[in-house]
Amino acid sequence: MHTQIMDMASPPSGASSEQDGIPVVDLAVLLNGDAGERSQAIRHLGRACQHWGFFMVTNHGVPEALQSAMMDACRELFGLPPEENAEFMDAGPMDPVRVGTGFNSAVDGARYWRDYVKMFAHPELHCPAKPDALRGVAAEYAARTRALLLDLTAAISESLGLHAGRVAERLDLGSCFQILVGNHYPPCAAGPGDDDDGAVGLPAHSDHGLLTLLCQNGVDGLQVKHDGRWLLAKPIPGAFFVIAGDQLEIVSNGRYKGVLHRALVDREQARMSCVSLIGPCLDAVVEPVPELAVPPLGLGLEFRGVKYRDYMEHQQSNKLNDKGALDLVRVQKRPAILYT
Repeated sequence: MHTQIMDMASPPSGASSEQDGIPVVDLAVLLNGDAGERSQAIRHLGRACQHWGFFMVTNHGVPEALQSAMMDACRELFGLPPEENAEFMDAGPMDPVRVGTGFNSAVDGARYWRDYVKMFAHPELHCPAKPDALRGVAAEYAARTRALLLDLTAAISESLGLHAGRVAERLDLGSCFQILVGNHYPPCAAGPGDDDDGAVGLPAHSDHGLLTLLCQNGVDGLQVKHDGRWLLAKPIPGAFFVIAGDQLEIVSNGRYKGVLHRALVDREQARMSCVSLIGPCLDAVVEPVPELAVPPLGLGLEFRGVKYRDYMEHQQSNKLNDKGALDLVRVQKRPAILYT
């Protein structure tokens, strides 16, 4: 029997003890396991989403060669002369292609040690013309990672006690929004652990979407917050990191949390990562699945509805502030009145 999610008491060779306990999901079991295996895997997946908001996925079917090709194409883009990407440098948060530094230079207020390219990938792929290889690689990478994320969404729906397609229906994932991001974090003399803004690639934040898939080169730097402390996330070779986003927290009525994470830089080596994020259809109104707000699955609405386009623009147009964007839709519960 496969192990779907395991507490890594004996981490793989070379893994840091800081990452002990990060859940690991075997997609092959979720898709093809027998009834008993799937049932156990679904329960474990639910615990990973509830207690971590973060896990690794193995046996996912996305070739490592494709991951490397995507990384190489992004690296080539960052090496182009600045004038090649000039038309994308002043793009706004909702423009389909952005190339820049930091997070959003108009609102950062701090120096973040990062170069990035962001491309809307679904329902339509938008891509810089150069380098030549980028469009073809990005199209295949988007399709393969989108299918993986939709498979995980179906399993997450089941883990909530819903049928497999329920979350997809609520979010109109047939017309889902997808974005690809390539990140380059140059070496910085003020490395992780120093009190220097130059050492921060990205500050603590949760993602605006539903689920985020992340792979990186051999340089670590991704940290997740778990039980009040920051853990360095070191991957199993070939695995993806999966990060729960704000829309999963909303649609699950707070059962599952968008996890806080950040990126630190290395003193000597450049770090690169590639991100594939899916969210609802941009025009979908996201709100909790009704049955998760009433007994026995819930105790009232935790969030009000919001159009995903509006939420994304709000989060991307303001300074990253932990999970502050969720305050836009959080229901403020009145305290109970006690009569004596």
